[in-house]
Amino acid sequence: MKNNFKEFIKNIIPVLLGVLIALWIDNWNEDRKDRKYIDNFYLSLKKELGDTDKEITEKNPYQKALVDTLDSYSNNETLPLITIIEKAGGINGPRIKLNYWRALSNSKIELIEYGKLSVLTDIEEGNELLKYKQNKLLDFIYSNLTETGKKEKILLKLMMEELMRTQISVQKDIQKILNE
Repeated sequence: MKNNFKEFIKNIIPVLLGVLIALWIDNWNEDRKDRKYIDNFYLSLKKELGDTDKEITEKNPYQKALVDTLDSYSNNETLPLITIIEKAGGINGPRIKLNYWRALSNSKIELIEYGKLSVLTDIEEGNELLKYKQNKLLDFIYSNLTETGKKEKILLKLMMEELMRTQISVQKDIQKILNE
């Protein structure tokens, strides 16, 4: 009986070692695949956020022009909002691209370190806030297109300035990711 036990131990040790080595190799391979996935994700995300950063920067002067034009014509009670908006070149707002972030957040979010995850969720929340403010701005404009009063012009100017502050906040978060 003692010999059977020794024989059993001799036979089981190589099997256990083989299983442990196979598990270690499998874990190592999964970690390698996850790192490659995250590296590719960050490359694509940075490209997408770089495009968004550029778009925000490009749209900002047009938005400032609208604010300045509203300021210039705020006392002119003969010009309706639509004319002032046309003189300024229209309403220009950037589109925040978050396709890669959405894809990852629906699949392998646990692979992202907390600091980056926090910034990415801040960008997403900022984007939702921007959409909300843009919709409110457009609702206001559509319902006041023909208004000529100073009050409407100042209110539109304030709404635009608030929208621009939110864009700057989102852009700062985007730049945190781009500068890593």
